[in-house]
Amino acid sequence: MKIISPYRNDQADWLRGNLHTHTTNSDGPLTPQATIDVYAGKGYDFLAITDHDTVSDLSGLDARGMALIPGNEITADGPHMLHIGATKRVAPDPNRQRVIDGIRADGGLSVFCHPNWESTFNHCPQEKLEQCVGYTGLEIFNGVTVWVEGNPYATDRWDRLLSRGRRIWGFADDDCHIETDLGVGWNVVQTDGERTAAAILDGLRDGRFYASTGVTVERIRAKKLTVEVRTREKAKITVIANHGRRMAVTEGKKLAFTVPPNPDFTYFRFECSGFGDRKAWTQPFFISRDE
Repeated sequence: MKIISPYRNDQADWLRGNLHTHTTNSDGPLTPQATIDVYAGKGYDFLAITDHDTVSDLSGLDARGMALIPGNEITADGPHMLHIGATKRVAPDPNRQRVIDGIRADGGLSVFCHPNWESTFNHCPQEKLEQCVGYTGLEIFNGVTVWVEGNPYATDRWDRLLSRGRRIWGFADDDCHIETDLGVGWNVVQTDGERTAAAILDGLRDGRFYASTGVTVERIRAKKLTVEVRTREKAKITVIANHGRRMAVTEGKKLAFTVPPNPDFTYFRFECSGFGDRKAWTQPFFISRDE
């Protein structure tokens, strides 16, 4: 039996960025350059511009030291999806599997947006998430949904998928439509020191990142059957497994969790809750059993 960890134990650079960003090219509050300026001022390392149903031209913009990633939020004709790392526009299609296939053909990442948005808390039905294959993940936090109908969190959807054996990642994004939503949720990616869009996309694709709304994770290390997570600030650190089961919890800056013999769960993940609404979520660790 062994743990499959998406993270690297050796020293790596952690780069912070947002993957769901709107500008005045669709319904965002600021021009593309002004949006870049705000995120750069917040110390971000990368930014994806994802205006609705269009891939914005990023040429001629001052990246302010960040890696700029072209993208698109595909919104027409079905549940909203991010196309991250777009080289061309993928047309909306009521059959979202065709959209996912088009994004994969373009070499991009596909992420379902705010599944618990709207008064029904069901912008994207769970059946759709279960039927579709080949997508990278879903937003487990969406900033704009804090202020509108629904629930900004979707870890319930995530755990249901993971419990069915799906290996997908959880993202936290701003989805900024008003200026106060710039900088409320982000993703922190492990890289080998490269501050390029390609290196960041590789890290996201492999799950070498954590999602956050304010808690900083300083270390994630897996050794044999134990995973240790350390945070910068004191937090309530919880280990969650299949169907949302709580496996361990502590208050402090460190939690080491060891998989017991003959576990009755197939994955586990860490959720760190700090002051107020500040949280962080690791990606899942999967348990592999030798035949």
